[in-house]
Amino acid sequence: MRKSAIAALLLVILGNIGVWALWNRPVAERSWGGAISGVGYTPFHPDKSPSKGDKASAEDIEKDMKALEGSVKGVRIYSTTDGSEQTAPIARKYGIPITAGAWIAGKPEIDEPEINGLIKLARDNNNVRRVLVGNEAILRADVTVPQAIEYIKRVKKKVNVPVSTAEPWHVWLEHPELADAVDFLAVHLLPYWEGVPADQSVDYAMFRYNELKTKFPNKHILISEIGWPADGPWRRGAEASQVNQAKFIRTFLNVAAQNKLDYFIMEAFDQPWKREIEGTAGTSWGLWDAWRKPKFPMIGEVTELRNWPLLCGISIAVGFLPLVFFLWRRGGDLKFGGQVFYGAMIQGVSSVLVFTFTAASVAGLATTTEIAWGILVFCQLVLLAVMLIDGLELTEVVWQDRFKRKFQPCSAAPLPNAPKVSIHVPCYNEPPHMVMETLDALARLDYPNYEVLLLDNNTKDPAVWRPVEEYCRKLGPKFRFFHLDNWPGFKAGALNFGLAQTAPDAQHIAVIDSDYQVHPDWLKATIPHFNRPEVGFVQSPQDYRDWSHDLFQRMINWEYAGFFHIGMIQRNERNAIIQHGTMTIIRKSALEEVGRWGEWCITEDADLGLRLFEHKYEAVYMPESYGKGLVPDSFSAYKTQRFRWAYGAVQILKHHWRDLLPGGPRLTAGQKYHFITGWLPWFADAAHMIFGIAGIIWSLGLLAFPKYFEFPPSVFMIPTLSVFAFKVGASLWLYEARVKCGFWDKVGAAIAGMALTHTVGRAMWLGMFTSGRPFVRTPKCENQPALMQAFLMAREEIALLLGLWGAALAIVLVFGHENRDAFMWSGLLVVQSLPYLSAFITALINAFPNIGLGKQRPQPTETAGAGAD
Repeated sequence: MRKSAIAALLLVILGNIGVWALWNRPVAERSWGGAISGVGYTPFHPDKSPSKGDKASAEDIEKDMKALEGSVKGVRIYSTTDGSEQTAPIARKYGIPITAGAWIAGKPEIDEPEINGLIKLARDNNNVRRVLVGNEAILRADVTVPQAIEYIKRVKKKVNVPVSTAEPWHVWLEHPELADAVDFLAVHLLPYWEGVPADQSVDYAMFRYNELKTKFPNKHILISEIGWPADGPWRRGAEASQVNQAKFIRTFLNVAAQNKLDYFIMEAFDQPWKREIEGTAGTSWGLWDAWRKPKFPMIGEVTELRNWPLLCGISIAVGFLPLVFFLWRRGGDLKFGGQVFYGAMIQGVSSVLVFTFTAASVAGLATTTEIAWGILVFCQLVLLAVMLIDGLELTEVVWQDRFKRKFQPCSAAPLPNAPKVSIHVPCYNEPPHMVMETLDALARLDYPNYEVLLLDNNTKDPAVWRPVEEYCRKLGPKFRFFHLDNWPGFKAGALNFGLAQTAPDAQHIAVIDSDYQVHPDWLKATIPHFNRPEVGFVQSPQDYRDWSHDLFQRMINWEYAGFFHIGMIQRNERNAIIQHGTMTIIRKSALEEVGRWGEWCITEDADLGLRLFEHKYEAVYMPESYGKGLVPDSFSAYKTQRFRWAYGAVQILKHHWRDLLPGGPRLTAGQKYHFITGWLPWFADAAHMIFGIAGIIWSLGLLAFPKYFEFPPSVFMIPTLSVFAFKVGASLWLYEARVKCGFWDKVGAAIAGMALTHTVGRAMWLGMFTSGRPFVRTPKCENQPALMQAFLMAREEIALLLGLWGAALAIVLVFGHENRDAFMWSGLLVVQSLPYLSAFITALINAFPNIGLGKQRPQPTETAGAGAD
């Protein structure tokens, strides 16, 4: 490994450590060194849940009381029928007083056993010092205030300890008659649920405490719940975090000691099962985690992740081998900046994965939540993989030190006995004047030995194909016309017919689309590359003309240019280009060797290129333009063309998948990489369809059934938004490096590309589950669509756009006032809608072609030129 690669390795690892350390900067908070007055206690361990009918075991409670001995002065329990009733006799052995509670639900079949159990518990255990009849039962509207008072009076007659009920502060203020019925006030002060920022929360709690003290001066006040969660959604200004929990608890404990408060911290141990009823926040109020380990120290500095050095080390280990492999393989031909950039991407992705899996390894998740998390983790893996692929392309384009496979056009005049080329021009129902212009350009070729076969395939109207036939006759014997009626195999079938009609002495087959006007030097510049017998085909980029007057056509012209002057150049470095059915020249013997054109595939050109690679032929890609065609006239035609490309890609993968697997001998590793990763973003488009629909459905769940739905964790939402931002930035950067166009043309190309997301996604899904979709030509020279037609061209995208926007707006209106995650989720929905918005914009621009093309606008040369190679 070179010194620069070693330096990059060390720099990336040190940078990763620095980011982890910065993210987990220690926070100095007020320390606490004494015992805690009391803690709320629910005795369920991670493997149990009362919602499933589980009962707490005496063994688990014994372990917990032993752990709490010496740390707390009292324990509050909430039920007398779920196994919690075993707490009092066990706690007595450890000298821990109990405040016992009965869970009141407003249902006699629940309330009666609870009340009877509470009375028995207080009578049988002298360490039960007071009892609570109900926990927030009035707040939940399970019982009315008079009903609660009746329950309280009934218990007071049967026990010899103080009796109350536990409710939030405002319930006591609103119902002074409730205070008259109890021996003391049991008050819940939970500023997090009220959206109070962490740094103001203790002061707020004391304000409410003093408010009650003033209102009820003759009543003892027990703060029966007070605390802060370590995880959960933002609630207005309240952020649930480990640091904020430590800050709140340690500050409150000192304030409580100064003011001699009677309190129970909410709560002793994290309870993962509460996710089902209170969401993420409900699981993480414990001072100890679900495995009974302290979550933060009471003395000294606090960090968000106490074990961050371990997690950082794991992330370095996960990314180390890919990082070393990358620097070993590419350190010699990438500049130092590229080594550091992509090395940092690898390390960053490994850190995100470690953080994600850490967050996902939460105990006690419901089955549906586990499934949802599993899907989210898988989707994040795909997103990060796509980002790494895009990042590698960006790295190679911007920081490539030199190109190994760079082919120059040949300038020498061809000899009279130059290899014969048979040029095949397939067409179907094309405008005669356009085809005649194509033939005129072919007649001007500066090459001594060629023929042209015009293959008119299944055109029904003689008025369309007869003029072309006559024109070929006028051009002389080099031009031969064939009209095929009811010919099978679509374009590939016509090309195979042309192969059978090719002059026997022809050595190479050239193919162009019927709208292409070739440069006179095309064959002269390219044919000499076949002097090397390993060359199977020579490909020139698709290029276009007559687009600058029309904003829609301008946008899609530059969108095409990106692939041919960015992606194809990178693929050429590994002899893995995509063959295209125009501006391509194939060695005739190689074409016959691999079995001619594949009539089973609607992208017969890409399939042929892959088969040539499988037979160990090389491709030559020359980024210089030697012919220009016409871009589609309508958004509908543009979508149809890309649908065919995407559907064909799935056909090819299904047909050739064995050769693309590791260990397959027919393709090189670089070829496998590009043919898999080159089409992976299209599978991401297929996933985007599902994400968009799922986002709408999940939003409806949040709105209609908030008890059962919660916002996805930010550990998933933030990377998703970051990947989108990276893709946009990388696209603009790549265009800046390789494609000679202005900023707004770059933006237009990006919009045009995104506009195809839904079309590509549909094609990929159909390709995965169907076969044999018919070949559809891309129309040329059509009339501009009407405004209504523009809406029809993007009707599916518009429907999804409105659905996502409606969901985003509803989420903000309903949840935005109290939950910051609502804004992140709505932002994610808006980001998901951008491809659909792009489709709508592109359709509108197609309907109004002169938008933005004022008379004073400078017009660049109509070529999608590449940057310096």
